[in-house]
Amino acid sequence: MTAPRMRTFISALVLVLLAVCVTVLPPGPAAADNSRTGRPDALPGPFTWSSTGPLISPKPDATHPIVSVKDPTVFRYRNRWHVYATTADTTGAWSLAHTGFADWASAPAAPQTFLDDNPDIGDRYAAAPQVFYFAPRKLWYMVFQTGPPVYSITTDPGDPGSWSEPKPFFDAEPPVLTENKGSGGWLDFWTVCDPTDCSLFFSDGNGHMYRSRTTVGEFPSGFRDTTIVLSEPNRFDLFEASNVYRIGDSGTYLMLVEALATKSDWRRYFRAWTADSLDGTWTPLAETEANAFIRSNNVTFAAGQPARTVDFSHGDLIRDGVDQTQTIDPCRLRFLYQGIDPAASGDYSQLPWRLGLLSRTGSSC
Repeated sequence: MTAPRMRTFISALVLVLLAVCVTVLPPGPAAADNSRTGRPDALPGPFTWSSTGPLISPKPDATHPIVSVKDPTVFRYRNRWHVYATTADTTGAWSLAHTGFADWASAPAAPQTFLDDNPDIGDRYAAAPQVFYFAPRKLWYMVFQTGPPVYSITTDPGDPGSWSEPKPFFDAEPPVLTENKGSGGWLDFWTVCDPTDCSLFFSDGNGHMYRSRTTVGEFPSGFRDTTIVLSEPNRFDLFEASNVYRIGDSGTYLMLVEALATKSDWRRYFRAWTADSLDGTWTPLAETEANAFIRSNNVTFAAGQPARTVDFSHGDLIRDGVDQTQTIDPCRLRFLYQGIDPAASGDYSQLPWRLGLLSRTGSSC
């Protein structure tokens, strides 16, 4: 064999051996880090935030003497921000409202529409809305509580008068809830779907987080297999206002739950967990008073401005899209939340909740 042919033969043999090694050898550390079991956390802490002042405040009218706007859900649709929220009035009645605006600077002046003027929603107790687009049915859903969880549908979420008459998700309260809620009750419902299943998460005010499931094909019917996914002996450590999001394309999910800081000032804050699937095990991410996801000790306001609130309560992360996957961009976390004047006191329904916007600072992205 001539020298040129020998060099060609050796080169070909080396390529074959490399291909065999790549095929049969186990992955090295770099490959293992990208596996579902070895992947590093997709949303590393610690977390710090900056906050605006109040952006959305009550706008009462002659028939709606509201004193608070709270429990927001937020999404971008047709080049406008849309916010649905709970309202409470001077009589202690709870209902829903909508506002929309092109940019956040316009939010304070944006008009508000009250959903009790929609005859299909009506003058009923309604609170804690979540709005999203369910792509398989090409419909928008608003999930909220009227006691038990209900949903309304529309093809145009920018028109608050278009929502349909609410329908219940369940025929009866799940037995596992009845057995564990104590003096509490199910509240603050949140829907999130993966490619095969849709999950409904909720809390009971008694230290438990629950998950029910149905298939994407059956949604919004067929919720079953209700189970406790998190629990705490102190009910205030796992209190209310849960949200669950998919973190980008990482395959990881983030759960937020509101708690009360019982070890210190009793102010409201958020704890966080992650899981590799909606039916997986929830692992602590930032869930102590000293190392919280959102709390007064990791939020700053504009230079020279006093803390406008020390309570960081029920809200919604701004999603990277509008669909049922509830996907967030881990490199641009913003959270629309309810806050309150630190000096406010009195009956809960009369507390002057306002909506502000948090932006994460110091991200590793």
